[in-house]
Amino acid sequence: KLTNIRDGDPLGLTGFGASAHLVLQLARHLFPSTEIFVFARDPEARQFALELGAVWAGDTTDRSPVRLQSIVDTTPAWKPVVEALANLRPGGRLVVNAIRKEDVDKEYLSQLSYHDHLWLEKEIKSVANITRQDIAEFLPIAADVPITPDIQTYKLEEANKALLELKRGRVRGAKVLMM
Repeated sequence: KLTNIRDGDPLGLTGFGASAHLVLQLARHLFPSTEIFVFARDPEARQFALELGAVWAGDTTDRSPVRLQSIVDTTPAWKPVVEALANLRPGGRLVVNAIRKEDVDKEYLSQLSYHDHLWLEKEIKSVANITRQDIAEFLPIAADVPITPDIQTYKLEEANKALLELKRGRVRGAKVLMM
């Protein structure tokens, strides 16, 4: 919603885990002429993105074949934010959809260059929380869209294992704890 894309605008997704693999499917349905480009550090995640219909998948630091109108960042890191800004076209928008960002790579922000990353009216938007209105608008769409979540289940006792895999980038789709 915050990307403001129209059908045919190139869209990027930075990070390809639990939410992004669903967003890709939703975007393909709502914007059938929009090409989707995925940036992920894990080669298996990039392959998964291609299987789901992305036209291109590269590393977080790669440059997409075309400049993108909008990019949605779902990562906990700062490096993808800086790199995503370099992939936006003039007037493009980066939407940071993360509950929080870690401090581990915060120094990467010092590489931010006004000319390369912000010039020509690029925008950065953040998502605070999902609202009741967001859900009310989304549910009718979700009923019509053929979204197939890819999940890995874990027993509650395996929660630490699942969290470690998330931390290390070993994600295909979403991880679900079973109680």
